[in-house]
Amino acid sequence: MIGFILGTSEGKKILSLINEYTEDIAITTATNYGGELLKKFKFKSLNTKPLNKENMIKWIKENKIKILVDASHPYAKEVTNNAIECSKELKINYVRYERLGALEEIQGEDIIRVKNYEEAIELMKSLDGNVLNTTGSNNISKFLDINFNYRVLHRILPSYEVLRKIIQAGVKIEDIIALKGPISYELEKAFINQYNIKAVLTKDSGIQGGVLEKLKAVRECNIKLIVIENPKFKYDLEFNNEEDLIKYLISKLK
Repeated sequence: MIGFILGTSEGKKILSLINEYTEDIAITTATNYGGELLKKFKFKSLNTKPLNKENMIKWIKENKIKILVDASHPYAKEVTNNAIECSKELKINYVRYERLGALEEIQGEDIIRVKNYEEAIELMKSLDGNVLNTTGSNNISKFLDINFNYRVLHRILPSYEVLRKIIQAGVKIEDIIALKGPISYELEKAFINQYNIKAVLTKDSGIQGGVLEKLKAVRECNIKLIVIENPKFKYDLEFNNEEDLIKYLISKLK
């Protein structure tokens, strides 16, 4: 059995390719929404709840997984760390599929790179205007009660679970933009102008994550792009191309 930890849009292509050879696979995603996107594919089991290390070990054992493919989001540091540790403890093959960033080679005074949310928030406090947070809902609590003189608007998925979570956390409804991507440059620019945004906070989640559209809109509007850098891991086996990943997996099935 091949286990897939999926957390990016490439997951659908990976499953489409592997289904040409086998459906003897188990899938885990972090949300019901992520699972709904995958139901048309062939698999033996689908988990749609976040797994801590203990539950991940249980999931691997129950599904008799021999190869674990970690295609989680590039910024899902805890998930990747757990997957690596579980693979070592259970002595199974760990394979990383990593979406490449799009901003690594791009420079400019309008791009400000920070290591984490804490650095980003301290930088925001020096800005003279509103900030658009496009990094998702998991860390929204960090933006509450930060003694910021302007608004922080949060663009998140239009999911009932996500909306309930962040409203209960204390985010004001008028500071929520619920919209499913991908988002065009024109719409990014419209959000900036509509809400008088002075900086966009993002992760370098690659071309597929729409970060280049954000950069183009930021530069057009002469504001700042604050980029939380991607946590780096060293992998024994890493793929950045779906076809190459599938070729490797098929070679292991023979």
